[in-house]
Amino acid sequence: MSEVALNNHKAGSKNIPREILFAASLLVGFALIASGTAHLSDVGTLHMPQRHPVVALSLFFEDQANGAVAVRDAADRQIIFMVQPGTNGFIRATMRGLAQERLRDGIGSETAFKLTHWDDGTMSLADPATGREISLDAFGPSNSGAFAQIFSARNQERSQIQ
Repeated sequence: MSEVALNNHKAGSKNIPREILFAASLLVGFALIASGTAHLSDVGTLHMPQRHPVVALSLFFEDQANGAVAVRDAADRQIIFMVQPGTNGFIRATMRGLAQERLRDGIGSETAFKLTHWDDGTMSLADPATGREISLDAFGPSNSGAFAQIFSARNQERSQIQ
């Protein structure tokens, strides 16, 4: 009796119903056609608009003995902004994180950071030494505004020179 049941099981496992094979073929065919169409027509793809820098500053951030942070223009090493002790926590935290990343990677402080204001109204801070770029607007207008103060300070300095 067990021999009959064993033979029936073997025979049944070889035969897959045609309806299931047909449905599976339709599903695979549909997936191939849908993915090919999406690839050719760019349906479902995300395209970021091309942006261009309006103003870009290369900057060094240096801790001072009194707890302040001096922001220097890399071009002439002049201090263009001073982060006073106990203020601008977002600038301090961002720069501390980037400096720690450089330390972990064994990179020194000789490469300037790049602060960029883009034509779409956004701002970013890039570290060319590590390749990291932070979109400052992602942290809200008050935090990106903290970095915008550096642009304002640089513009005031230039207007005083002229």
